Amino acid sequence: MAEDAGHPRDAGPETHPEAAPGQARREYRTEELARLAGITVRTLRFYRERRLLPPPRREGRIAWYDDHHLARLRTIAALLERGHTLNGIAELAEAFDHGRDVADLLGVGAPTEEEPVRLTPEELAARFEGQVTPENLAAALELGYLGTDGTEIVHISRRLLDVSSALVREGIPLAEVLAAGARVRAHADALAGIFTDLISRHAAQGDPQRLRPLARSVVEAELSLALDRRLNGRTGRAGRA
Repeated sequence: MAEDAGHPRDAGPETHPEAAPGQARREYRTEELARLAGITVRTLRFYRERRLLPPPRREGRIAWYDDHHLARLRTIAALLERGHTLNGIAELAEAFDHGRDVADLLGVGAPTEEEPVRLTPEELAARFEGQVTPENLAAALELGYLGTDGTEIVHISRRLLDVSSALVREGIPLAEVLAAGARVRAHADALAGIFTDLISRHAAQGDPQRLRPLARSVVEAELSLALDRRLNGRTGRAGRA
């Protein structure tokens, strides 16, 4: 028997009576949610059985879903397009639903020197001027930038959050900022490998943590010099144009 029996299948979303004044919460029956997410009802129920979705609100045999379920379904679609498996997505969903740290789940680990930032979904959206799409959220999850403490979203680094939002304010699309972040991550891992190898070979008797600021200073100085070369070269080309 269909779980939405007794209600017209073509009815649209309804407003929950307990929604805050001026901010009505939209709710959807099963068929409506599936249509909006671009999937079949059978797929929706399969996702729910796999615990990829939080349980719906129920009135008897009637299941009611809201915009959080719709956002989750769109994020699942974006993760599938990026090559994630359903098992991997289920682990991410469990992390969000039970307050585990997504960064640890993805094997990134919590940084020792970076300050995490706690945000509501609305604050995260405001930071990036409405560009927190399911695709961008999937990319941020894949990089390990975002986690959760069960009630709020956690960004693993205040510095990265501030710089990313500043770049978006400069007019750079968030998708490109995240793509650049993935490329920088690869280079940063390679640089970290150079210094950890150096430390392991020549500073076995000392505290490796004492060399962190030295390694950081080398990288910052070299990046500054590289920017000088790039920017001066561009200025020179513009002057000759």
